[in-house]
Amino acid sequence: MSSPAPDSSPLLAVHRLSKRFPGVQALKEVDFDVRPGEVHVLLGENGAGKSTLVKILTGAQQRDEGEILWHGQPVEIPDPHTAQKLGISVIYQEFNLVPYMTVAENIFLGREPGQRGVLDRAAMQQRARAILDELGVAVKTTARVADLGVAEQQMTEIAKALSLDAELIIMDEPTATLTDHEIAQLFQAIHRLRRRGVAIVYISHRLNEVAQVGDRVTVLRDGRRVATLEAQEASVETLIRLMVGHDLREQYPKQAVALGEEVLRVEGLNRIGVLHDISFSLRRGEILGIAGLVGAGRTELARAIFGADPIDSGRISIHGRPVAIASPLQAIEHGIGLLPEDRKAQGLLLMQSVANNITLAALPRLFGGMRPLSPRMEAEVARRYINELRIRTPSETRLVRFLSGGNQQKVVIAKWLCSQSDVLIFDEPTRGIDVGAKVEVYNLMTELVRRGAAVMMISSDLPEVLGMSDRILVMRKGRIVGELSRAEATQERILGLAFGEVAVGA
Repeated sequence: MSSPAPDSSPLLAVHRLSKRFPGVQALKEVDFDVRPGEVHVLLGENGAGKSTLVKILTGAQQRDEGEILWHGQPVEIPDPHTAQKLGISVIYQEFNLVPYMTVAENIFLGREPGQRGVLDRAAMQQRARAILDELGVAVKTTARVADLGVAEQQMTEIAKALSLDAELIIMDEPTATLTDHEIAQLFQAIHRLRRRGVAIVYISHRLNEVAQVGDRVTVLRDGRRVATLEAQEASVETLIRLMVGHDLREQYPKQAVALGEEVLRVEGLNRIGVLHDISFSLRRGEILGIAGLVGAGRTELARAIFGADPIDSGRISIHGRPVAIASPLQAIEHGIGLLPEDRKAQGLLLMQSVANNITLAALPRLFGGMRPLSPRMEAEVARRYINELRIRTPSETRLVRFLSGGNQQKVVIAKWLCSQSDVLIFDEPTRGIDVGAKVEVYNLMTELVRRGAAVMMISSDLPEVLGMSDRILVMRKGRIVGELSRAEATQERILGLAFGEVAVGA
């Protein structure tokens, strides 16, 4: 993308911004600015300070030191309402929409047009339609948000921001759950926003997007700004080095591990309308990749094996013995652990401590079932895994909600290590975490299988699947449509199977 004129004044600028939390310097004298009509990409590992900067700009947190300028004038942003009045909007990964209200109702929620308490629904629909048309979005204004796809919900969020006359929109991981086609639509909408003069701060862990969508890119590391570059001049290798402080020579640190005996076998597993005649096996020391398009049934397969969703027929065997798994508790008892796609909602107790989360699945084994917990023992166990997995936390008593995404993922892994699981199902293990934390997760996966565990890895990131898997199963419409060895697998073959362009068994 072409950059704004060099002499254009910043819409927003921060100077020497600092923020400290107990035991953590979240931001240290950060300088940052964004110009009208510019897409300024903000990069950094989890814990680098991106979220803290956004929260300060949107009034959710207050700075300790530094200055914020809006249109060149110093401003205070004591709360989100003030940020909104200034013209600053943020679109988080978890959308702030009311599912059972319509698109138009969500766009104008709390600001519905009308007189004397009487809603002018026709005017609301008309205004919503005008904004959506400007974005090039064909979604119906009368559609319920609950019935929309993720991309359409995101466009509804952008439309809501425009209805607030936003001059600056902050987008937090906007492409994390989108398909390639939906990402292309989002980029088109961003281009329209730029032409309108709207400034965008774009946060992403997908480094290949920087040159596609950005004008400039700023990298934060350990709470400091380490560089601001023109996006077109910033190679992926340069960005990685700036983010982590050194070169990542091996992005996918896969090691050859001798395969052991079979630990999991699935035969003829069916769930009506969802999964169809699924059969495969998994051996000790193996990383089995599960690839496929969004909606192919990969997560549903993981949930069925883990007992989170019922199955209608089929058999699951552990170490050669058929087992009945009707609940996650039974799966845990049989040595199966699941790192869910949505770790915050399904994998962690965010308002509990790191120690509570690590020991949660192992309570019967560690503490003898019904006996009271020993805080000392729990702390000792947690500290062992904190050190082993290098979880960055001030202490084992820290609430998990305050950890970065990569460290939250490590806590989930620690939970299953603590429970001594033989079979670990990783569903999108590196979604939403930075490149450095990704490599740490890959190293942990390698160490797990080296110790004799078996890993089933579901991922939409094809380079990740190719880089870390010993064998790959491809799913389409709830079926396994192909199996590829590591030597056979290519992106083209996987996509061909996923799209139904290659015959089963080819």
